Amino acid sequence: MPPRKRAREASGEPVDTEEGSARARDSTEPPSTTARSAPCPYLDTVNLANLDFDFEKRCAVSLSPVHVYGCLVCGKYFAGRGKNTHAYAHALECGHHVFMRLADGAAWCLPDGYEVVDEGTTLSRIRDVLAPTYAKKYVEEEIEGARPMWRRALDGTEFLVGVVGLNAIWSKRDDGVSAVLQSLNRVAPLRRALLLDDAREREDVYRALADITKKIWNARNFKGHSSPHEFMQAVRNRSKDAFGAETGNHDAAQFLRWLLNELIRDEKKRGEKRSVIQSCFQGEVEIIDDSSASRASPFLMLSMDLPNAPLFQDVMEKNIIPQVSLERALLKKFDGVTADPKTRRRFKITKLPNYLIVNYSRFTKNNFFVEKNPTIVTFPTRGLNLADHIPVPRGDENSATYDLIANIVHDGAPDDGSYRAMVYHAPDKNWYETQDLRVAEVLPQQVNLTETYVQIYERRDKRRDA
Repeated sequence: MPPRKRAREASGEPVDTEEGSARARDSTEPPSTTARSAPCPYLDTVNLANLDFDFEKRCAVSLSPVHVYGCLVCGKYFAGRGKNTHAYAHALECGHHVFMRLADGAAWCLPDGYEVVDEGTTLSRIRDVLAPTYAKKYVEEEIEGARPMWRRALDGTEFLVGVVGLNAIWSKRDDGVSAVLQSLNRVAPLRRALLLDDAREREDVYRALADITKKIWNARNFKGHSSPHEFMQAVRNRSKDAFGAETGNHDAAQFLRWLLNELIRDEKKRGEKRSVIQSCFQGEVEIIDDSSASRASPFLMLSMDLPNAPLFQDVMEKNIIPQVSLERALLKKFDGVTADPKTRRRFKITKLPNYLIVNYSRFTKNNFFVEKNPTIVTFPTRGLNLADHIPVPRGDENSATYDLIANIVHDGAPDDGSYRAMVYHAPDKNWYETQDLRVAEVLPQQVNLTETYVQIYERRDKRRDA
């Protein structure tokens, strides 16, 4: 036994109490020692380029999620740090000595078994990437400020904080989830709540959403993209493979609707009377039937019915793609006068949401397959004044103007098509198109030339106080 280790054991130093009595029963976690006062001689072996904390925290050998440590040399995860653990064996076999406990960011040297205290910036920077935290002042001045934050990744590429690519887990099968994440990150009150909330005690979906949001807005990232792997796992487990799985549902609108309702359900479990989701997205519509009986119904998303595509071809023997205006045609559904042709019901908005989500019903399912409506929708990116087109609640006549902040587009056929998100970045007032890892600046005029599927509009007078 090394003299240094015998001296530590003889000193009677206290054990690490992070896991309490549970740790005492776990042989993978030996008694802790006082952090070494001298610098660790192995810190220069830490390789930041190999570190990736976006994936599920499980041991690479046993797949155990308990007491997981990350090797700061090769980036692999191993369980425990005792003599009979995979992390200890990895240190002996590969000569990798610096490990970080993923639960709290504590660094340890193996096989020596002492906690490392780094006076420099190496470990602190790693902790900022492992579990980034945000102060309210930083969120208000930097993230919601007037200047865009461009940073340089370890590989030399530049990235815009808040508009980073999201790595696909199952190729194009989860690009709808990535598009939804990119779009929700434009909603300032929701983003602020996720960044400032210590979500460790929250439900798995909320916690995973907060984690990926913090990584998207982390200015100290090692790379210019992130991976929603843990979020996808949480969604898959909560939805019982209805979403997030390779064979599950990949409809972006249905996933967004499910996610918002799950987040509201989590808030109610905590005793919150009104969640941040309801504060942002919930409005109210009056439903009037044939007998003039009416009832109020809350909504998170307005569904717009598109006209059917023509059955006949034009003189060039090509299918005619119709165009329809959101302002002059589709909004009539909510004027309180026009009846729905299927249900004969009329709809009238009685409460405007701070953020209006619009879903265009492009997909219809018959007995054999799913059809996609190719109708082009014309819409304004700025200055959508609902009061000019439909009745609005009394007192909101001068505050019913919305600006587009996110546009989810579906390209291709219903079965093998793909999603992309076009998002408005407020600090530099530019539009960006994101699809998995690809991020590109686009002109505002290009936003209107797409087969839009889901849109998020921001109410001008509620931008800061939603």
